[in-house]
Amino acid sequence: MTDKYFSLVLHSHIPYVLDHGSWPHGMDWLYEAAAETYLPLLDAFESLAAEGIPPKVNISFTPVLMAQLKDPDFVRGFEDYLRMKIEIADGDGEEFRRTGHPLLSLAGYWGDWYRTLLVRFKERYRGDILDGFRSLQDRGQIEVLTSAATHGYFALLARDSSIRHQVRQGRHVYRQYFGREARGFWVPECAYRPGYAWKAPFSEADPYSRLGVDEILGQEGMGYFFVDSHLLKGGEAKGVYVDRFPGLKLLWEKSRKEYKPADEVDRDAYSAYLAHPSHVPFFARDEVSGSQVWSRSMGYPGDGAYLEFHKKHFPGGMRYWRITSSDPDLALKQPYDPAAAAARTEAHASHFASLLGSILRDKDSGVVVALYDTELFGHWWFEGPEWISRTLKALSGGPVQTLTASECLERLPPASVISLPEGSWGQGGFHWIWLNEETAWIWKRIYEIEAADEELQPRIATCDKRLLRQFYREKFLLESSDWPFLVSTWTARDYAENRAAEHYERAREIAGWLRAGRPLTAADEAALGVYEREDGLFKEIVLPDGTAI
Repeated sequence: MTDKYFSLVLHSHIPYVLDHGSWPHGMDWLYEAAAETYLPLLDAFESLAAEGIPPKVNISFTPVLMAQLKDPDFVRGFEDYLRMKIEIADGDGEEFRRTGHPLLSLAGYWGDWYRTLLVRFKERYRGDILDGFRSLQDRGQIEVLTSAATHGYFALLARDSSIRHQVRQGRHVYRQYFGREARGFWVPECAYRPGYAWKAPFSEADPYSRLGVDEILGQEGMGYFFVDSHLLKGGEAKGVYVDRFPGLKLLWEKSRKEYKPADEVDRDAYSAYLAHPSHVPFFARDEVSGSQVWSRSMGYPGDGAYLEFHKKHFPGGMRYWRITSSDPDLALKQPYDPAAAAARTEAHASHFASLLGSILRDKDSGVVVALYDTELFGHWWFEGPEWISRTLKALSGGPVQTLTASECLERLPPASVISLPEGSWGQGGFHWIWLNEETAWIWKRIYEIEAADEELQPRIATCDKRLLRQFYREKFLLESSDWPFLVSTWTARDYAENRAAEHYERAREIAGWLRAGRPLTAADEAALGVYEREDGLFKEIVLPDGTAI
């Protein structure tokens, strides 16, 4: 039997958007991801299983995404969204037929595509996408991982209790929806921090001892996690951004001073390792295979035959053009040809399977671990789910076997203990995308609410449970890594700033009510009702001590 493996890891996450707008920012993010990514991937995995080819992929869902996919408001809204897309395609078809436009056949293509999605969502999956993935896992076809409650950026949270709380809520929600304990854990943004005497970037207080992210995961029963390749190698990770922001530079200098590799192991990215000091297993992302999908210049998604993401037909927003060339001028884009795109997915799948073989050719054993955002496949790269399906078919029966991460740990158990430095998979390898001069105010507010939480702990048992639930919902939502990311990348910046400010103000107000311990006024009750309606994430909240309320 071969000892050469490929483990595909997909990370699925959409921030909490229910009751927080629709378009251009809000619910449409979730609807687009469900239509273009989650349902097509679910179909692809089911088709492979029906052909006797177990997909054996790993896919994580953040608890905030799990809860949204299970929400009745999403189910109703998603069906309406699919019907709307069908109407748009049909309307475009009427326009193109009337004007003799050559895009007529493509309007029909999109109409049929969305009709198929609607039927499958309602009939095959009974309106429950997450349950479809649960069924695949229950049949041993895939492995589903959990993650932090709201995708909190662990390395920058000021208190170990906040990290632990995000993990505990993530485990709890996973048990609710998948009926078992999660083994694997996706650390948001692969943002790892070892244990050392840490100091918050804006604090005047003395440094204080912190546990490493791996230590908290181990204490909370998580079986493995993932890091970016540069952390495994222990090399320079700061990139070019550290010097731009003093708070970030202080963190970098402190982390490098505290980082003392405790091993002389040859750090090969094609093995699993044990994190020091927790001994929790981890895998590192493979750069070679990863660049084939992530790279803007050499990656498969940039092929001229594939669907162009940015050019859309007014007013409905349907996409009828292919990438054509690297020229950014949208006027030069040519009509999309689904058959030509399918031929390219076949070629790229064959190339990727050969690449995996070449990576492991000179090794007696090893595993290539590829980490990707799930939404890349289908949403950003429309043909991505089909490429995954064809790649898994190409690997079937070949020298490199596809396995889940848990299966890889069983076949190739880790033996070497590795000390990891601080960093992430973000631009520059450190924290710049999330912590910079444009996002500092968000972190100051997160730290304030973390302090308020700590202040409440001595008397939490006597606090009003309804208020506690909503306080922790707002705290979780404030801690979402999406807000600083969207600010830094200028993607929905205003939306992200408003969301961060709103969750901070609500958490601060509720903390004040909890401290006061008095009955709420009529105005307070009305405000709380709004917060519960708009920020009703997680029907059950796990308190920091592990109690669910």
